[in-house]
Formats: sequence, structure tokens, C-alpha cells
Amino acid sequence: MRNTWINGFQLLEKMKSIITYIAGVAAFILASGLASAQPTIYPAKAQERPVAITGATIHVGNGEVITQGTLLFDQGKITYVGGATTVPAEALTIDAAGKHVYPGFIAPNTNLGLVEVSSVRATVDFAEVGENNAHVRSLIAYNTDSKVINTLRSNGILLAQITPQDGVVSGQSSVVQLDAWNWEDAAYKIDEGIHINWPTVRFGRFGGGPSNPEAQKEQVQAEIAQLEGYLSEAKAYAELGGDKVSNARFEAFRAVFAGDRQVYVHANRATDIIAAISSLKRLGIKPVLVGGTEAHLVTELLSDNQIPVIVRQSHSLPYASDADVYLPYKQAKLLSDAGILVAYSIDGFWQQRNLPFMAGTAAAYGMNKEQALATITSNTAKILGIDDRTGTLEVGKDANIIVSSGDALDMLGNDIERAFIQGRDINLDDLHKQLFERYEYKYGLIEDR
Repeated sequence: MRNTWINGFQLLEKMKSIITYIAGVAAFILASGLASAQPTIYPAKAQERPVAITGATIHVGNGEVITQGTLLFDQGKITYVGGATTVPAEALTIDAAGKHVYPGFIAPNTNLGLVEVSSVRATVDFAEVGENNAHVRSLIAYNTDSKVINTLRSNGILLAQITPQDGVVSGQSSVVQLDAWNWEDAAYKIDEGIHINWPTVRFGRFGGGPSNPEAQKEQVQAEIAQLEGYLSEAKAYAELGGDKVSNARFEAFRAVFAGDRQVYVHANRATDIIAAISSLKRLGIKPVLVGGTEAHLVTELLSDNQIPVIVRQSHSLPYASDADVYLPYKQAKLLSDAGILVAYSIDGFWQQRNLPFMAGTAAAYGMNKEQALATITSNTAKILGIDDRTGTLEVGKDANIIVSSGDALDMLGNDIERAFIQGRDINLDDLHKQLFERYEYKYGLIEDR
């Protein structure tokens, strides 16, 4: 018995040593990361003088392309887009001959700024406890100091829809611009939508539900009935006015039934898409479909009901084992050809930097190049309800602009040299570039700076 106790004590001491070692390594990595993150990247100041970008190939974002074009903007707004014109004497002129100018790319459905290190719980803030969190606002948890944000800007992504996750009703998303001191400064469109994860059957031991298929179906039907009951009550609450008693979860849907807030329903299987659209339609809600892995199987339903689709990333394998292996690359075109408004998204947060290349892949598999560009610019702006301000390079809209030396939808051509958010000339430095320069210096590829 005594030997057993001694062995247990020795094991405990070894475990303590291991934990101490891991903690030390973690602290070292954190310190190294903080050190390598220098110098600090500050948000840009407001535009102080007119700017003229001349000689460029301008991709307006609505299908129009202007060669040898000129773009002028002042006080954060675009004032001219077209051929060569007289440039104001006081303007800063950027010679973009041989280069490409685009609207800033927009990343929908992302938890950017809500998580920094997925494996460190203290940096994860995209999900709340419980199944119904309609009242939860993602915007107030958005971290403008995230080191990931700058890596997205370097690839041309200037705006993002910050979206909560998990549960049946995840909460409210907001659109932010990616150059700000705090979430108040970042806010571009506040609480613009509520996200619903449509209940679905998940077979298998790792599906998150009963392993018995029949038991799962019963559970899903119960969840759908509960969701429909809640939405019916929320509609009745909105119609009654809710003056005497306030319910935060019902209150979140008041703007939905007033037509001032969007509903995003996350569903992938064709059967789930049909069920979700039919159910929400009975309540007078026209949702945006997010995910839509099998959306190409129900194009008539989507088109007839004018349901936009935010397609999941194209760089993935098809959902069905017997499907065309290139189906994810072609899906956006299939939906677009059916008259459906399509935008692209990518899972996660740091992965968002690859968003332009999703559109590039769509162009390689049948979609017109400017149509593909629209899936990350004008189409996305329309879906998010911000197309009156951004998404295209048109007079009167915000000067959210990127200048690339090559084709920004191509991995080899994407080289963002300048970027402007609401006319502000933003810093395109990021942690990746700093580390690249650090090790260039270490191996003697560059001189000391």
C-alpha cells in the first residue's frame, strides 16, 4: 500500500513538472509572438486631401471594366470614376499604370475578431451558452487589436460581417471595417442580422446527437417545433408592441418583422433548405441562405423566392461521395445561372485571407471574371444591405479601394500595394510580413534596417 502511495506521489510530481514545462513553453511562445508583432500598426488618419489613382485597369464591381482609367476620391467618398480627366492640383496622384483597382473585398459570415487562438479558451468569444441567444450582439465582443485582421487587409479584404456561432439562434451579426481603434469605430452596419442554425440530423457517434437515426430524427423534429413556436411567439410579441413586458430574445426579432433586420439561416442539406425556407416563409420571413452545400439541387425554390445564398468555401471536397469532385468550384456559377444572388464565405477567421482565391477558382470553372469578383464585392454588399455605401467603385460611395500590381483573384497576382478604407490610406503591414522580414535579415537576404 505504501509503495502504491509513493508511486502515485512520484507520478503527481512528474505531472507537475510536465505542466510547469508546458506553461513555460507557452509563455515563451506568447512573449515571442508579442515581440515579433512590433512595430505596432496604428489605424490610419482621416483623409486630408484629394487622391487620384490614374492609368489603372479599374474593376468597378458591377461587371464594368475601365482600362487606362482614373479614380478620384475626397473626404472618404468617390468623386469620379472613368477615363482620363483633369486631376485637382492639390490631389495626391498615384500612378497605377499596368495595375488593377478593385472595390475592397467583403468577408461575410466570419468570427474574425471574436477568436484569436482557437485552442485558448480565453481568446474565444463567438458562442454563448444555450440554444437561443437572439439578443446577443457580436459587435461588442469584436477585438480590433486582433493580429489576424491585418493579414486579411494585406489580401484586399477591407470589411467583414462579424457573426456569432453555435446554438439554434446564435445571435446578431454586424458589419465592420477593418481599420479601427475599437468596436465603436469599426462599426459599419450595426446588428444587421440574426443567425439561425437550422436543426439537422447528424448521424454517427461524433454527430453531436443520439447515434440512433430514428432518435435523431425525433430530436430534430422537436427542435424545429420549438424553434417555430419561438418565432411565432416573437411575431406575436412584435405585433402587440411589447410595451408592458420586455423580452430581450423576442425584442431582437422586432426589427426582423418590421423589415429592418435580416435573418440568415444556416443549412446545407437540400431537405433542410426546403424545410427552413418553407417554415420561415409562413412567418413572413425571407431569409438569406448560408452554407447551402446542396443549394444547387433546389435552385427553383431559391430563385422563385428570391433567396440569396452565401456559399461555403469552394476549396473543399463535395458533400456527397458520388458527386462531381469539382462541384464546389462550379456551384457559384450553377446558382448564378439560375438567377440567384451569390456571395462567397470561408469557415473560420484567419482563413478569410483566402477569400479572393475562392472567387478566382469560380472564374476558372466557368464564371465570368467580373461575375466572380461580384461574389466578394457587390453581391455581398447587396446581401448585407450596405450596397448603397460600398461594393462597387461608383460616385458617392465610400472610398473602399484596393490597388494590386496583378490580378487580385489569383494567388500569384494578388499583390496589394495600396488600400483605402473610407478614404484613409491604411497600413498594409502585418505579422506575417514582419516575420518574413525578420528571417530574411537572419539569413543575410536583406541589410539591417
